[in-house]
Amino acid sequence: MVLMFEPIYKAVEAAKGKALRAKAKKRVILFSTRGKKLNSATTKRLAKYNQLILICGRYEGVDERVAKHVADEEISIGDYVLSGGELPALVLIETVSRFLMGFLGKYESLEEIKGSYPVYTRPETIKIRGKKLSAPKILISGNHAQIRKWRREER
Repeated sequence: MVLMFEPIYKAVEAAKGKALRAKAKKRVILFSTRGKKLNSATTKRLAKYNQLILICGRYEGVDERVAKHVADEEISIGDYVLSGGELPALVLIETVSRFLMGFLGKYESLEEIKGSYPVYTRPETIKIRGKKLSAPKILISGNHAQIRKWRREER
C-alpha cells in the first residue's frame, strides 16, 4: 500500500493554513528510512519552529512526489524498518518537546545540561539472592557538594 499524493498535499496545506500566525516558522517532515538520522542537533533545530507537520507513511510509504514537493526534509530514527511513521513521530515529538521552554519545568533538567549519572531509590540496601546491593554512601550523606562532585565524575 502506498499513500496517495493528493490527500497528503491537501492535509498539509490545510495544516499550514491553520498556523497561529501567517509568518510562523513551519517545517514539513516525512519519516523515511532514507531520511537523515535523528539526533540531538536536529531536535534542537526543530524546536525553533512554531509548527511541525509530520507525515507518517505506512507499509510501502507515500507517493514519491510527497518527498520531493511537499516535505521540507526526510527523517529516520534509526537503521531499521518499521511498518509506519507513527512511532518515529512520537519519538520526534518527545525529543523536540524537551527543548521547549517549560516542558521539563526548568532548563537545568535537560540531560544535555546536567549529564547522565546513576540514580538510586530507597531502601539504601536491598538483599537479593543472598547478596546485599547498596547505593553509594555519598548519596545518603546529605553533603550536596560531594553529591554534585560524585555525579560529575560518574557521568
